[in-house]
Amino acid sequence: MARMSNLQNPALADAGRLLLRVSLGALILLHGIAKISGGVGGIAGMVKGAGLPGELAYLVYIGEVVAPLLLIVGFWTRPAALIVAINMLAAIFLAHRGDLLSLDKSGGWALELQGMFLFAAIAVSLLGAGRLSIGGAGGRWN
Repeated sequence: MARMSNLQNPALADAGRLLLRVSLGALILLHGIAKISGGVGGIAGMVKGAGLPGELAYLVYIGEVVAPLLLIVGFWTRPAALIVAINMLAAIFLAHRGDLLSLDKSGGWALELQGMFLFAAIAVSLLGAGRLSIGGAGGRWN
């Protein structure tokens, strides 16, 4: 009988999905909690500076509170991950576009945190929640 590799082991794949979506959700949620306690005034200023209505700043609550909570529990995981990815693209555009092609003092990409959040969210949207989630492995949105 052929031995199953780790890449073919569904339990390990689901554990990896769980780790990825919960860590992404928790780390983004911390930013959302800061927005709840500190408000979105700074973001509204950046949004207005980009020529958009300042009220759009309130969408950060969806991208940094609602979507991360959905990721953590594993419900509507794919749309939640896409919302986080869109939120990160907006953050890069509004607050970090000047550093897009920059390196930091240690030689790393100046936006590596934002990039890691963005690419992890895209990965979760492609992988789905897995069986270790409220929504389960099945379902169109999980």
